[in-house]
Amino acid sequence: MTNPACLSPSTLSANPQSLGPDCDSGAQFALQDPEMASVKLEDCSQTLELNVNIKDEEREEKIGKSVNHGDHVETFSTSREHQQEDHIAKRSHHCTHCEEIFPCLSKLKIHLKIHTREKLYSCSECRKCLKTSTKLKVHQRTHTGEKPYSCSECGASFSQLGYLKKHGRIHTGEKPYSCSDCVKCFKTSTALKVHQGTHRAEKPFSCSDCGKSFSHRDTLKQHEHIHTGKKPYSCSDCGATFSHKNTLKRHEHMHTGEKPYSCSDCERSFSQLGHLKRHERLHAGEKPYSCSDCGSSFSQRGTLKHHERIHKGEKPYSCSDCGASFSRLGTLKKHERIHTGEKPYFCSDCGKSFSQLGTLKQHERIHTGEKPYSCSYCGKSFSRPCTLQKHERIHTGEKPYSCYDCGASFSRPDTLKQHDCIHAGEKPYSCSNCGKSFHQLGTLKQHERIHTGEKPYSCSDCVKFFKTSTDLKVHQRTHTGEKPYSCSDCGKSFCRLGNLKQHERIHTGVKPYSCSDCGKSFHQLGALKQHERIHTGEKPYSCSDCGKSFRQLGTLKQHERIHTG
Repeated sequence: MTNPACLSPSTLSANPQSLGPDCDSGAQFALQDPEMASVKLEDCSQTLELNVNIKDEEREEKIGKSVNHGDHVETFSTSREHQQEDHIAKRSHHCTHCEEIFPCLSKLKIHLKIHTREKLYSCSECRKCLKTSTKLKVHQRTHTGEKPYSCSECGASFSQLGYLKKHGRIHTGEKPYSCSDCVKCFKTSTALKVHQGTHRAEKPFSCSDCGKSFSHRDTLKQHEHIHTGKKPYSCSDCGATFSHKNTLKRHEHMHTGEKPYSCSDCERSFSQLGHLKRHERLHAGEKPYSCSDCGSSFSQRGTLKHHERIHKGEKPYSCSDCGASFSRLGTLKKHERIHTGEKPYFCSDCGKSFSQLGTLKQHERIHTGEKPYSCSYCGKSFSRPCTLQKHERIHTGEKPYSCYDCGASFSRPDTLKQHDCIHAGEKPYSCSNCGKSFHQLGTLKQHERIHTGEKPYSCSDCVKFFKTSTDLKVHQRTHTGEKPYSCSDCGKSFCRLGNLKQHERIHTGVKPYSCSDCGKSFHQLGALKQHERIHTGEKPYSCSDCGKSFRQLGTLKQHERIHTG
């Protein structure tokens, strides 16, 4: 190859394509104007060396270089290793902003968008712009709901391959991230970073008030504002003051409404970067914070701290009115509304107010008819998760609430409380008409219908009315012929559970009802009451014709046949 510095302008103008696309426009112009050639030739020398007679950049061959010294031409060869190193150096692309090196120009262009904040790829659904086509594809899955990456173990699906890999470590137990200080391993890089914070670096700057140490003098100065109460940074909108400049910036987002940090999965925006990172763990299923006592994992450090108070029994938040203590500040605030009567959450349909947002949401389902919680056994739906849990115990037979006195178990805590009243002899519900007391409020309401004569439950088949819903259900079985309670010994069926229990005593021989006078035992309570009339002489059944009295209703009916013939 001829040294481009020795070529004449006429020689260069004969082959302008040899300069290649990398030579600037000034050099192209110099080829057409001989007077400008001498100015631009030196700038283009590197480009000429790279482009002239090199048709295939991947070929590995020795290149002969010629240097023209008048009439004498001196030729020499370079080794293949030297030629490859020179070739790689010319093909590397440097970022002028951060000095990072890339093997090809396309990767450099993508990288430059980080510095220029250029976003060329726009979503056709929401017009959101992204920096690369790959990020656009991932983002579009939020609209399509596509989750192409599935776990072969449990079938869980994910929108990104990275999320699937993180999830897969739950099954494999793989922990590819190891701490260089203690060799402890972790499933995610985030968990490793959190752990590395436990290995404290040198902190030469100490607070004279509390002794806390810091690695930077500026951090110490910011910390000292806590003790001095100094808040040098003030908000120009509301006048609020802050001890840290960053805290002020985050606060200002409240006034501007700015949320510069967006989730690439669901488009949700946040005013703080930390909030975005916590949110992203929901999509990734990442829980880097683990409890050292029970091993439970959490996506946020704050949630872990709240959880740890369960083991410690720590309840740092106390109610100033009644002294009740709580492990969370939010729970205390909810509790305080009991004393203040504050109900800040209103139903837009009926105007009813509530002290808690969750209670309002549950109430709104009355208007919408929404029942998002379904029973996996029978398909019945419920508006509240706790109602579903209570219902499922019908299928599972689970009775997690036990009586300390007799060991009886119940599926609901309120049923246990009602039962406890039997042992305590407590009957807190009294009838205003006759003064009779009851263990349960429901039993009192049923009793009051004796005085009022109210029968709110009607049969759709015969229009007969009943005082309780249970009585109606039992009655309806006379129309349907249903007998849901069967004896396991003889197969006989009954429409009432009480009738089945009485019948089973025939097989077991159990006689739980004993006479206090003579000790005789009976299968049924009614039989005991009839027997006790022998001792008391009571005859509650009287003949309307002759006035004769009898102990049993059956005996009276037999007697009445004398008068009727």
